[in-house]
Amino acid sequence: MVVIDTNITIERVKNNEKIVENVTEVTLVEYPPIIDYDKFYGKVLIIERNDILLAIELQRRLRKVGKTKPFADLLIASICINRKEELITKDKDFLDVAEVSDLKVKVI
Repeated sequence: MVVIDTNITIERVKNNEKIVENVTEVTLVEYPPIIDYDKFYGKVLIIERNDILLAIELQRRLRKVGKTKPFADLLIASICINRKEELITKDKDFLDVAEVSDLKVKVI
């Protein structure tokens, strides 16, 4: 399956488009209207302890190359990596995360 980032989610809701992809719990925090959106058919992937631990490790790797990222982005990436999901986003910063991890990301 595929996970869409918050920026894609917001765009789809504003355009009144159907959402069949998954989102992360981070998106619920960043954009609460998704909870009540009647065209959302995906799943919400809940944050687990191993996601936090991977986010810490990703930030360590990114610090070594001078490309630190916000906590929310690291959590989204970690959730996708741990569940072997591809991330669809408009945020090119995720390409840096992909360089130091197994993140599958498609920037549109």
